[in-house]
Amino acid sequence: MFRGFYTVASGMLAQQRRTEMLTNNMANANTPGYKADQSALRAFPEMLLQRFDQQSIPTEKGLNLPVTKRVGLLSTGVYMQEAIPAFMQGDMKETGLQTDVALLDVLMPANQENGQSGSVFFTVADPSGETRYTRNGNFTVDGQGFLTTASGLFVLNDAGNPIRLSSDRFTVNENGVLTGEGGETARLGIGFTNNPHRLIKQGDGLYRTEDGNALANAYNAGGVQFKLQQGFLERSNVDVGRTMTDMMTAFRAFEANQKVLQAYDRSMEKVANEVGRIG
Repeated sequence: MFRGFYTVASGMLAQQRRTEMLTNNMANANTPGYKADQSALRAFPEMLLQRFDQQSIPTEKGLNLPVTKRVGLLSTGVYMQEAIPAFMQGDMKETGLQTDVALLDVLMPANQENGQSGSVFFTVADPSGETRYTRNGNFTVDGQGFLTTASGLFVLNDAGNPIRLSSDRFTVNENGVLTGEGGETARLGIGFTNNPHRLIKQGDGLYRTEDGNALANAYNAGGVQFKLQQGFLERSNVDVGRTMTDMMTAFRAFEANQKVLQAYDRSMEKVANEVGRIG
């Protein structure tokens, strides 16, 4: 009976965490460059149940031998192992703003291990100076003339240095070369990984590498083709309709587990209050 409580409770926790993940996807449906998370549910190892018994052997003195009889397998529950971002290209949205730049995947080599395509990212620096990566090209120029993200992180060039401009009037060609109004030039830093699922997702649409090492320079990566579009932003790749359907499915599964838990609770109440009562 108590095993059933644990199994049902694990199912409710898994669906709750899945609902939270889907809610976060829905909240970021309009966030530029956001990559929707997908859940990976796994079952705990199954248990083999056996019943201990005795078998009587008809001898002169009588003999009882211990034996076991197989009852069957029992599932011990499920859990949400991880949330995995889907790095599919989002749609392009024209904004007309010179400070907006979108990354467009043209040809990304497939990873030989999992068969999935690689991905390219803008390189930025957080306040501690650590390199981070993002697909959100919603940039601006701060009061000191540095090109930054909307949250204030420095946008880096292909040498890993912040880009400083004389004004927010600049041009970016499809090869990533940025030319400022005052004649200053730089090339936007673009990193490439053939396995984006190894990146660690952080808040505000940022990613970092597992080992802290920088990604390869996408301009020099063999077989990688991409281009940049000024005046555009990459939309989130969240499918709102599918996300709503998945949220309803997760909610119904949570409700089903909840009803089973209530049934177990009523059974335990009968055991405690009625079974064995002396009339």
